[in-house]
Amino acid sequence: MRRQRTSHSLQTTALVHEAYLHLVDSGSTDWRDRAHFFAVSAQIMRRILIDAARARSSQKRGGGAQYAEHSTAVNLDEIPASVPNRSAELLALEDALVHLETMDGRKAKVIELRFFGGLSVEEAAEVLKVSPQTVMRDWRMARVWLARELRA
Repeated sequence: MRRQRTSHSLQTTALVHEAYLHLVDSGSTDWRDRAHFFAVSAQIMRRILIDAARARSSQKRGGGAQYAEHSTAVNLDEIPASVPNRSAELLALEDALVHLETMDGRKAKVIELRFFGGLSVEEAAEVLKVSPQTVMRDWRMARVWLARELRA
């Protein structure tokens, strides 16, 4: 969300509100610790962003498909994307991340926590219960792998 134009700050707010609604809906979750909360939050934000990108892509193709898996108070599809091709890029990233998960789950989790969850290296290390150096190594390697995958 940091790469969005400043005039689209509502997008970040809407994402946080949507994530909060999902977290509240899962009120029966037994939060083990702060790290568990961050991991679940990053995963929820990833799903929200991917679902919104899929809906925008579908609307661009005239499909009018509805992605209403969860009842929501905020319709992220009505918020304009700051970059027209952003949805396609996000969907390509999702496909690449799914592929990376099959090869190296921890590297994919590092990307999810840092990119979608906005966690720092230290916070991601706490979530994954590894050293910050390991997170940085995974982050660098995963970014290189993703760049190659997305270029192909």
